[in-house]
Amino acid sequence: MAKRRLRTGPTAAMRTRPSRDELLRIVRLADPEARADGDDIVAADVRVHAPEQAETDLVGGELDRVWACRVSAEGPLPFDYFDRFLAEGIAFRLGGLAVCRGEVSDPADEGRGGPAVIVPEKPTDLSPLEPGEEEFVFEADGIRAVVVPQKEGPPAVQEIVPFATELTAIELRGEDQAKLGALALELADRLNGVPVDRWRFRIEAAGDLLPPE
Repeated sequence: MAKRRLRTGPTAAMRTRPSRDELLRIVRLADPEARADGDDIVAADVRVHAPEQAETDLVGGELDRVWACRVSAEGPLPFDYFDRFLAEGIAFRLGGLAVCRGEVSDPADEGRGGPAVIVPEKPTDLSPLEPGEEEFVFEADGIRAVVVPQKEGPPAVQEIVPFATELTAIELRGEDQAKLGALALELADRLNGVPVDRWRFRIEAAGDLLPPE
């Protein structure tokens, strides 16, 4: 049954066992109010179970050793796929793989999205980007930004929600993740927003979007 739960996931699988403090630090990027609960971590009614050693076939032999953290919802999710995003974001930061419904994925694979900036009101100026041919789209130098209204913010941005008049996400896309990260930080500073990665974890530097060496 335990193996089945790991395969069903969402599960973050790493080569080395992370400490609880390290896991808590990472999960707090997704939910600043995340807390330790025994050996587990709880974030917005989602439990990140303590790492347990697993067989390498959990990830199809892609890792020579496997420590797995299963993620399970214990209440309503703050937004769709929050539990899966937690597993993938943890795996990305620890150089691991994600398992969900028996499928193994590498969160570090390119072409799976980019960062976003969550802002408290709809922006009109995204310079150095210029308005594109489509409404709510801005472009420049290989970067595309799409302005998307948000019904509610992820836990990582709850600090701006009480002051929001029109909560909005600026979704950034392009080939150069470091360049996207630098722009996300710039826009966040100018628009009083919060920069987050594709899994809605807060970022503090452009390098946070790059997989660990």
